[in-house]
Amino acid sequence: MSIVTVGGKDPYDISVGAGTRHELRDRLGTQVVKALLIHAPIMAAEATRIREALAGQVDVLLAEVPEAEDAKRVEVAAFCWGIMGQSDFTRSDAVISLGGGATTDLAGFVAATWLRGVRIVHIPTTVLGSVDAAVGGKTGINTTEGKNLVGSFHAPTAVLVDTELLSSLPETEVRTGFAEIAKAGFIADPSILDDLDTSVDQCLDLTSNLAADIMQRAIQVKATIVAEDFTEQGLRETLNYGHTLGHAIEHAERYRWRHGVAISIGMMFAAELSRLVRSLSDSDVERHRHILGERLGLPLVYPAGRWETLRATMQRDKKTRGSALRFVLLDGIARPTVTTVADDSLLFAAYQEIAG
Repeated sequence: MSIVTVGGKDPYDISVGAGTRHELRDRLGTQVVKALLIHAPIMAAEATRIREALAGQVDVLLAEVPEAEDAKRVEVAAFCWGIMGQSDFTRSDAVISLGGGATTDLAGFVAATWLRGVRIVHIPTTVLGSVDAAVGGKTGINTTEGKNLVGSFHAPTAVLVDTELLSSLPETEVRTGFAEIAKAGFIADPSILDDLDTSVDQCLDLTSNLAADIMQRAIQVKATIVAEDFTEQGLRETLNYGHTLGHAIEHAERYRWRHGVAISIGMMFAAELSRLVRSLSDSDVERHRHILGERLGLPLVYPAGRWETLRATMQRDKKTRGSALRFVLLDGIARPTVTTVADDSLLFAAYQEIAG
């Protein structure tokens, strides 16, 4: 087991290893006597086991929420608030999340908004949730207009990344989750890209030591950035590499696509835009294509006729200031920068490079 500590005003630990979920009682704290366990449907049996394990110590109520992005709706949050209100949850009680990134986003938002903030412990059950959504304290739900437009910053009490829970994930789920791990390599830690290039099969085997190590390094990238800029005033924006177009694609696909699939295309677009705007080298652009497409088997193109729809959705992105679109771009591998791009012809030209 390894520990990554996220510093800042409200520091917390991320435990990575087999069986970390069994730390839950200690991580909740002795003052917690009641907890709402918000879980994805596939985690129903594990949620019941956790409730039984804590019986007599913590009164655990279960809230099953829809799969994936369907969970991130205000109606689902209201369902969870209703359980907490009917059960007289106080500020000394807690929320537990058990599921993928959408579940941790929703549960974090519920915890952040109940009585203006109660403690939460995340137990992510996907690669994406483990290395990204559960780390950093960003919470949010979607609206008709876009993704994560309503949310709050709320640091968890702890994150328990249990590799036993991850080991049974389907290969497709693992590969899409690795888009966020690759992102950490592109913006901060090139050694991640080296391992994905030379040992991708071992990386994707979540029972291997290398998989645990590469996940820990990706988590460390985010932990280091979040500790310096918790509320995304500057540096933390670099974690959104590939996300501006990626979120627009998710919206266009009505959130039926896996996050990592959309973000893979978004990073390829960001690399092409970086070549035009920031002089990113041809070899670095090709490295994106090699790692994402050839090694991880993720898609890199999107239909040519969808540009105007995506452009309109990006205009509502959180990173937009006024009418100007802002993107995380690269001057080189591990050299990210936030750049305003006012020239629509450059955006269109970059999109044409990924149009299929």
